[in-house]
Amino acid sequence: MSTLTEPAMHTLQIGTNGEHTPSPRNSPRLHNESCSIAPLTPSQSPRNEIRPRVSAPFSVVVAIDFGTTSSGYAFSFASDPEAIHMMRKWEGGDPGVAHQKTPTSLLLTPEGAFHSFGYTARDYYHDLDPEEARDWLYFEKFKMKIHSTSDLTMKTELEAVNGKKVQALEIFAHALRFFKKQAVQELKDQCLALPEKDAIRWVITVPAIWKQPAKQFMREAAYLAGLVSSENPEQLLIALEPEAASIYCRKLRLNQLIDLSYKPQANGFTGDLPIDSSFRQAREQLRRSRHSRTFLVESGVGELWSEMHTGDRYIVADCGGGTVDLTVHQIEQPQGTLKELYKASGGPYGAVGVDLAFETLLCQIFGEDFIATFKAKRPAAWVDLTIAFEARKRTAAPHRANPLNISLPFSFIDFYRKHQGQNVETALKRSSVNLVKWSSQGMLRMSSEAMNELFQPTISQIINHIDDLIKKPEVKGVKFLFLVGGFAESAMLQHAVQSAFSSVCRVIIPQDVGLTILKGAVLFGLDPTIVRVRRSPLTYGVGVLNKFVEGKHPKEKLLVKEGKNWCTDIFEKFVSVDQSVALGEVVQRSYCPARLGQRKIIINIYCCATDDVVYITDPGVRKCGTISLELDEVQESNSPKKNRREIRASMQFGDTEIKVSAMDVQTSKVVRASIDFLSN
Repeated sequence: MSTLTEPAMHTLQIGTNGEHTPSPRNSPRLHNESCSIAPLTPSQSPRNEIRPRVSAPFSVVVAIDFGTTSSGYAFSFASDPEAIHMMRKWEGGDPGVAHQKTPTSLLLTPEGAFHSFGYTARDYYHDLDPEEARDWLYFEKFKMKIHSTSDLTMKTELEAVNGKKVQALEIFAHALRFFKKQAVQELKDQCLALPEKDAIRWVITVPAIWKQPAKQFMREAAYLAGLVSSENPEQLLIALEPEAASIYCRKLRLNQLIDLSYKPQANGFTGDLPIDSSFRQAREQLRRSRHSRTFLVESGVGELWSEMHTGDRYIVADCGGGTVDLTVHQIEQPQGTLKELYKASGGPYGAVGVDLAFETLLCQIFGEDFIATFKAKRPAAWVDLTIAFEARKRTAAPHRANPLNISLPFSFIDFYRKHQGQNVETALKRSSVNLVKWSSQGMLRMSSEAMNELFQPTISQIINHIDDLIKKPEVKGVKFLFLVGGFAESAMLQHAVQSAFSSVCRVIIPQDVGLTILKGAVLFGLDPTIVRVRRSPLTYGVGVLNKFVEGKHPKEKLLVKEGKNWCTDIFEKFVSVDQSVALGEVVQRSYCPARLGQRKIIINIYCCATDDVVYITDPGVRKCGTISLELDEVQESNSPKKNRREIRASMQFGDTEIKVSAMDVQTSKVVRASIDFLSN
């Protein structure tokens, strides 16, 4: 039986079943049979105990696609799961840009109170007097902070455009609260009898490459926002973005996709697409009507999927604003479920990389110090400039001949003249940047070569990452590459992916590509069991004691306890990196309280990116979380050896989040169990 250490020890102690004698025949093969101590439940990997997943009753699924650059929500009623309803059209927006989602921009008053979100926040901030704007707290593209922060906690802060800091949890909660208010109001308008409490299953999307602390952070923000109560955690699902896209792609009809492998053209789009039956064509035209916000999906799988066979594999490349997320799935027939073949991979190669390249270009022309001063002194004008660039970025194409004009705000031109003693035209002439000229209309005139140079570093990273993935033995024989996410709308990226991979597999882009993840997240909320097997992104385990073996274990790991020699800090694995873990599979361990009357057990969890770890002190191993077991007071027996209290903990690694539950074996009562990745 696994016994916890006394408080003085820092690792979990895996002892024996009370007799302190090894049992070689029943010992798990941790590192060597001779050094293994048998815990009560010695399983080294998830066992094939597929537990039935019973969904809580709900009337509607609401999914929130919380993106780096833009966000939105969609919903579907459980009684009509084939209809996915998009959110109401947003007010505001940019000319020529379809605003089915709204910018991930949030505005707080100078006092720190929530003011607005999305286009409303951006436009209000833009209209503020420059001096007044310096006191307001404006946040944009703040989702990336959660990915890039290595020591994410509940206290992590975000910096507003004006330099002031606010706790990140509050900002995310403000945004989620905004979406809750919008969605609930729209649902009530459509369904007057809808009870708000427990009627909604909420789904929030996150990148698949996010680690457990970031996923838990989004869950905590949802609790703070009032989406659900922490007492009902199952009412909120965390969906992985490329998984959601994959789930939606299962429903695609041929006239809902663009196949870049056929008839390639300069802008990355194809010519004529196959037309389906007149009935389905009529449905599609209805769906794509300007006034229709309802998407109709197949009750089964779409035509593209019907071409696929058991074992066929494909890649989903989710190219968003902040990150690029790659996942590899395999079809399981006849049930149509999905199996992950390789752990999710990717990195910070999203569209914001192009924005940063533009900022670097401005620093080259006008000087780093000036740009930093301008951002601090005229934050609203800086936002104007980034909006102007965003609009031109969307029109960039690989074979475009004519230049792109980017408007410089008057305050930028005036600020530069006052602070630098010369005009912007002079700065351009004196700079070493030859591919950007000054237009007499007050614009930066960027040649197509200059725009291409801004895209190339980010696109090259994406192409290289996809290429590395395709070459892995586990991924060999990929049939399709689905390109999804907001950045996938870019003709520059489409052309690059098409050129690199259309000879290897079919490159597919769903229509309304920027909404693919949102629609898929709704489908995931309706049926969370569709992805049956996932891959563990890391190796997880605990520190244990094993019998000390001379010549095998280092002397500094020797611990003498009750006359026995033990080796401390052994890494006992729950699950290994890239290991297949099916939905519902559990890893079970049993623990005994170290003291009579102990009310709480704390177990440290360690993780590592490799599989060859031996000790929790090895390089690359870090403490990543804790499991807490809350124990009720029980009447202890007078014969502790026979009736030592046993707490059986069950951990699930096959879901989008790691989950833990526990039971008191003696009483069969549920033990309050929680897992925390944010307090390290």
